[in-house]
Amino acid sequence: MVRPLVEILSEIPDFRKAKGKRHPLSAILAMACVAVMCGARSYTAIADWGRNYDKRFIKALGFTHKKTPCIATLHLIFKKLDIKLLEAKLGEWAEGILSQEQEAVADEAVAVDGKALRGSLKQGADITYLLSAVSHKVGLTLAQCSVDFKDGDKTNEIGVMPEVLQNLVLEGRIIFLATR
Repeated sequence: MVRPLVEILSEIPDFRKAKGKRHPLSAILAMACVAVMCGARSYTAIADWGRNYDKRFIKALGFTHKKTPCIATLHLIFKKLDIKLLEAKLGEWAEGILSQEQEAVADEAVAVDGKALRGSLKQGADITYLLSAVSHKVGLTLAQCSVDFKDGDKTNEIGVMPEVLQNLVLEGRIIFLATR
């Protein structure tokens, strides 16, 4: 059985001081994940999603107040959050789903593509470009890694392809690499 996402996110330690903390970190992270799954692509969209969604659902995510976090709170949290730990926890959750769906993806092609992280340079993020392997049948990112930028130019994605492939279970599969 797959562990609930909220349960996995609650294992991420809260780095905030107790003073002024209104919302549990796990609830904020769960809301952000669900909002992104529903199409939110910015802090504004995530905050709007939280403010406009059914209050019973918001309570089920772990919120204890009627109002969900504002844009500024989301910005501060994601600026200081240990992204590698969050990525590992989300990967753990996705692996749980995939282990139950192994037969569904056994003969599936996996798409690998690079994407720039919109707005990441403006916010001073260390990672601004990702190379990801995606399962379209299950709808999950199976593996990803960052592609370095040097003097404004990204390095070749092919150079980080082995790192992405290393994180996939590919035993017994034939690998075809296509480039544009």
